[in-house]
Parts: sequence; C-alpha cells; structure tokens
Amino acid sequence: MKKSWFYMLFAAAILNAAPVNVGAQTLYPVVVNGRWGFTDKSGQTVINPQFDKAGGFATGLAPVRMGRWGYVDASGKMQINPQFDKADIFSEGLAAVKLGGGPGPYAPYPYYDPRPYAPFHGGGRFGYIDTNGKYIINPQFEDAGKFSGGLAPVKMGRWGFVDKTGKVVINPQFDKALPFSEELAAVKSGKQWGFVDKSGKLTINPQFDDAGSFVKNMAPVRQGKQWGYIDSTGKFVINPQFDGAAEFSGGLAPVKQGKHWGFIDTTGKFVINPQYDDADPFVDGLASVKAGGRYGYVDTTGKYIWNPSK
Repeated sequence: MKKSWFYMLFAAAILNAAPVNVGAQTLYPVVVNGRWGFTDKSGQTVINPQFDKAGGFATGLAPVRMGRWGYVDASGKMQINPQFDKADIFSEGLAAVKLGGGPGPYAPYPYYDPRPYAPFHGGGRFGYIDTNGKYIINPQFEDAGKFSGGLAPVKMGRWGFVDKTGKVVINPQFDKALPFSEELAAVKSGKQWGFVDKSGKLTINPQFDDAGSFVKNMAPVRQGKQWGYIDSTGKFVINPQFDGAAEFSGGLAPVKQGKHWGFIDTTGKFVINPQYDDADPFVDGLASVKAGGRYGYVDTTGKYIWNPSK
C-alpha cells in the first residue's frame, strides 16, 4: 500500500491515535507549490506551507521534514528538533524514528498499502521516542511499525513484535508484519498472508497474496490480482473484484477499478464512482485523493474541500 501522510493519519486513527483537534478543528497536511503546511476541515490554512514534507497529527504532534525530520505542534512550533532520517506518526505515545541511512525517498511509514510495497533501504536503524523526543527504545531495528495494543511490528532479520520496553513478545518469524488492529495482525509467511493474535498464534492461515488490517471486522485481502474483504473468521464478505483496496473508515473504503479509484460502502456498492488516480481512507470525514498529479481532499459525497494542488 501507499506510504502517504494521509494514509498514515488514517492508520493512526484506527490505532487509537486520533488526529489533533484545535478547538473544533482537525488539521490536515497540504502541499502548495512544493511546500507543506496544514489546513482545517473547511480548507482554511492553519499552518503556512513551509516544510519539505509533512505527516499527519497524532498525540498533538506531526512529523515534518526540514532537511531532516522533527515534530511540530498544532501551532506550527517545532517541539522535537529535526534530527531523524525518517519519522513516523505517534501511536500510543511512541513514534518510530530512524537514524542513519539518509532520508531516501519520502516513505517514512513502514505500513500496509494495497499498492506495491516499497520497504526502506539505505541502512540505519529504527528506535522509538516519546513525545519529548527521548528514546524509549534505542535504535536497533531494520524496520519498525506503530504500536497498537502495546505491541509493535519490528524487523530483526525477520519480523516479530516487541512491547513498549523493547522486549520481544512474538519471535521474529515472519517475512512481513503489520500492526495489530482489533486484536489481529496481518503477517506474511513465504508468499502468503494470514493473521495472528497477540500470542502469535495463527487465527487465519496464510492463504492471501496480500492483506491489510481489520476495521469494524473487515479487512482487505488480495487473491490473485483481485481484492475483496474478509471478516475475522477469514470468510469473504465482499468477494474479490477490485484492482486495489484499503481499509474502511466511516463506512467507506477506497478501491481501484481499472486505472481509477473510487469509494464503496460495506455492501461493496460504489458511493463515489472511480475517477481518481489514487485515494486514501477517510479521516474525520475527508479523504485525500490524487487527480492529474495533484492532491486534494474530498468529503463523503465526493465534493472537493481542498482543490487538487501540487
């Protein structure tokens, strides 16, 4: 799947790290003339575009890049100075950050996306910091994901799970692993994906060619070239029929049909017809979409709240 900042904002939300609210406002990253800032839900600029890149808010902080990655608060003030080569969104009070290896392409979040997965390269090690910028788990992992339910997926040759002290809880044994969601985590063994519980026991045997996380008892999975959705027993509730798919949020999910993305409801019916080059799940009523090489935001009716910009 994509590693976009908006997808990560969604991911933070489903992992109990809600987007920041300033009064009644939720802040969203936007790009204007190649610089990144933040807008509210109405499309009004709150933090002027000034960063090389920016991620979504969680726990009152958002990762931004100014040469290197640091974190700003909702006023745009730098709270953790730029010092990292990569930086993730906070979840459960911790954020994965990388030292060494350089910033590389913008893909700071080791996370699921139904589009081609691009792992981190270039060396360096991941650790976890708290909201003060203090290391809670020293850099030691080849790759790392978000904490959820007290566990986070990390790569140490292979993928396993650690707790918030850095102790290995599920031994490294998987070829890829996603964070837990609704008590289950998607894991890859060989060429197939299945799901494990927090003891590391397989609850859905590896049988899918790709998989995402459960939200409201539905997870996107791929069989062959087609994506559908299963429940927590592994039974299909929406049969494989899409060329791409991501998790549901607010009752809608982005799916790809042919070359374009649209949004379906939980019955599999299109609510917003395929028309975008790319699309992310909704966060607090808005979804990031790409059209003509530019990114904007639409509401649940498909109306643009922030016109596509670049």
